[in-house]
Amino acid sequence: MVKKKKIDSSTVARNRKARFNYEILEELEAGIVLTGTEVKSLRSGKADITEAHADVRGAEMFLLNCYIPEYGKAGRFNHEPRRPRKLLLHKKEIKKLTGKVLTKGLTLVALTIYFNRKGLAKVKLALAKGKAKHDKRETIKNRDWEREKARTIREG
Repeated sequence: MVKKKKIDSSTVARNRKARFNYEILEELEAGIVLTGTEVKSLRSGKADITEAHADVRGAEMFLLNCYIPEYGKAGRFNHEPRRPRKLLLHKKEIKKLTGKVLTKGLTLVALTIYFNRKGLAKVKLALAKGKAKHDKRETIKNRDWEREKARTIREG
């Protein structure tokens, strides 16, 4: 039986389809501005970032389509589940990423949301290029071939 990778307990959400749908060119870490109820909801391990991506509005960068469900015990002081959340990046980083997104037609995709050692919420973003259908088929074919190869080595 194949051993699964040990997932860090501080990882809250992971976008597993991102590596299949996109060719990852560059990864970076960004802080995220959250309200109290959002942090409580994340600490309970509930979030969905399958469609999350970053976009520039003015001179700031925001995380869009990130779903953090409402915290049950908050009552009327809850947050909106799909609100745009501000990302904490340096101006130089924002300008560099904006240039690459606009000129090369790349996308900023959220890969994971996690808590670092200090207990701060972080988002791992990736500068990515969308894969065509034939590239996805090739990825599946290579993955199946590697699995079959490992199986024959184990048996042989």
